[in-house]
This record gives sequence, C-alpha cells and structure tokens, in this order.
Amino acid sequence: MGYLLLATAIAAEVAATTAMKYSEGFSKLWPSLVTGVGYLISFVLLAQALKSMSIGTAYAIWSGVGTAAVAAIGLVLFDEGLSFAKVAGIVLIIAGVVVLNLGGAH
Repeated sequence: MGYLLLATAIAAEVAATTAMKYSEGFSKLWPSLVTGVGYLISFVLLAQALKSMSIGTAYAIWSGVGTAAVAAIGLVLFDEGLSFAKVAGIVLIIAGVVVLNLGGAH
C-alpha cells in the first residue's frame, strides 16, 4: 500500500509542478489553484506512505521519479532542450534511488 500511496503522491507533485509552469508566476488563477492543491495532496499522501516505508527510500523515490518526470514533461510540453548534462543528471538520480533500495534503505 505504501508504494501505491507514494506513486499517487508523485503523480500529484508532477501535476502541481507542471501547473506551476502554466500559472505564469501565479498570475493565472486555475493553474495556481492546481499547483497548491496538487502539492497539498502530494505531501499528505507522502506522509501516509511514510507510515509503512523508510523515509530515505520514500523521499529518494518521490524526489527522483518526480524530477525525472518533470524533466521529461519539460522536454515534451515546453520544448526544453535535452543536453548531455541533463541526461547524466537524470541517470544519476535514478541510479541513486536504485542504490538506496538495494542497500537496504527500507
């Protein structure tokens, strides 16, 4: 159940971050509201996931998967460039999450 809560928390965080881009500095009402509600949902679900998961593992997955997903969304929706440094950073984030899980962080 913890991983399902965590996955939903990540989805809410990614939606909130994407809406933040559309809010244009919180000058547009609906994207701004989606941002606030999305982050609230994300943190509530993350807190619930922490009841059954290690904080290190949960936060590494939440932040790592969220970062990689937002980078991909930036590439697809906002025409952001894809550099070697960006790819290397995402690979390192994913590798860090894997190492934490393999190292018995849960």
